[in-house]
Amino acid sequence: MSAPHAADLIPGNSIPIEKAPGHWVLARLGKRILRPGGVELTHAMLDKLRLGPGDRVVEFAPGLGASTRLCLSKSVESYTAIDRDRDVLARLQARVTDPRARFLLGNAHETCLGDGAATAVYGEAMLSMQTETEKLRIIREAARILTPGGRYALHELCAVPDDIEPAILDQMQADLTRSVHHAVRLSTSKRWRQLLQSAGFTVTEELHSPMHLLEPRRIVSDEGLPRALKILMNVCRDSEARKRMLGMRAMFRKHHATLQAIALVARKDS
Repeated sequence: MSAPHAADLIPGNSIPIEKAPGHWVLARLGKRILRPGGVELTHAMLDKLRLGPGDRVVEFAPGLGASTRLCLSKSVESYTAIDRDRDVLARLQARVTDPRARFLLGNAHETCLGDGAATAVYGEAMLSMQTETEKLRIIREAARILTPGGRYALHELCAVPDDIEPAILDQMQADLTRSVHHAVRLSTSKRWRQLLQSAGFTVTEELHSPMHLLEPRRIVSDEGLPRALKILMNVCRDSEARKRMLGMRAMFRKHHATLQAIALVARKDS
């Protein structure tokens, strides 16, 4: 039997399904769009980021590369993906052969890129997994590698409302962490803005979307009907993956009133 091509590898495949992080469970089932607000919020975020000719773009934690192609379609000058997972980068390199793109092994809080190397930076569904200290380190790294006036965008989970009761927030974080098998630290819209401002950014756009990642209508919208049917078939065939997916969906539904997706676009002040 021949070895699988790098483009066919799903990161995290070696981890038993009952222990794997939730996003890689969904990827194994065939889901490509793993962002909390779906492809619609990603499109809106990139539109507000106003990418175009002359832009040198850096993406933190590109995942399965759904945003990579969207970014490159904006006629940008260059695109650089930063990820600490070699499997993620190998898969993307095999799938994306555009000469403007490069894929670098590294951490979002320490990219090794030069000061002012980028005109635009974005990241999706990665800061919500970090502590407050790490969130700020990553946002400050984005500021460092941006030119003055450069733009930074994020697409993350958001706790609502801004004055959410601490006990409700703690319970929601505990439920999320237990369900997705990865620590989740939620921020409110107000807190996201404060983090950006403390790193020298001015927020210019704020967008919200319901957390409907695993609702049937969102899956069809994000993936298209043929792939949605393929995901359904995979769910029916794999009882362990089905259990994980249904557990995550139940948890999202439980917290539907206090959990949303958020996208913010900000400008580096100087």
